[in-house]
Amino acid sequence: MAVLITGANRGLGKGLFDLYHAEGETWGTARSGDGWIGLEMTDDYSIESLPDKIRAPALELLICNAGILLDRDLSMKDQYRKDIWAQSFAVNTWGVFFLIQALLPKLRQAKTPKIAIISSMMASHTRARGHTYAYRASKAAVLNIGRNLAAELRPEAISVGIFEPGWVRTRMGTDQAPLDVSTACRQLKQNIDALDLSTSGRFIALDGSDHPF
Repeated sequence: MAVLITGANRGLGKGLFDLYHAEGETWGTARSGDGWIGLEMTDDYSIESLPDKIRAPALELLICNAGILLDRDLSMKDQYRKDIWAQSFAVNTWGVFFLIQALLPKLRQAKTPKIAIISSMMASHTRARGHTYAYRASKAAVLNIGRNLAAELRPEAISVGIFEPGWVRTRMGTDQAPLDVSTACRQLKQNIDALDLSTSGRFIALDGSDHPF
């Protein structure tokens, strides 16, 4: 099975890469390159040229994991800058959409293609607690994109799942998080592997249940 994982150089991306690489043909991207396929999520050419770097005619699984959190705990009193919003949406939302668009030809060549979008519990309207507005909004937007892609791509038998990975001890999740990367990634992989057309369009919590939108 040919798999591509974005943001594979650390955190959840690295954990997922190690698990899938142990099973077969797997590629990983990183903004810096450094032994990974270089991918800048805000650069059109970087995204559009990515398919040529995947040495397989068909891509069975695309895991959209790369993301940024620029406004941790920022609130209205902190005077938000426009560039925080622009960068958050460029990577977490627009970048994911255009990445999927660029790789659809390879996904269409697979027998049972899947797209897994790694979102966040902060994308849910049930987590409306104030602060961290740009990150929350960008993740909510990509959740909406994932659900609509699931509807549009269903006739082509392409499954799309949106996955909430839990609060994990990564650079983004901080050391206060209760879950270690290994535990989270094993469960996350199980959820991704179970994705098919019957579950396409779901927002799936780490325990496999439906996460509230």
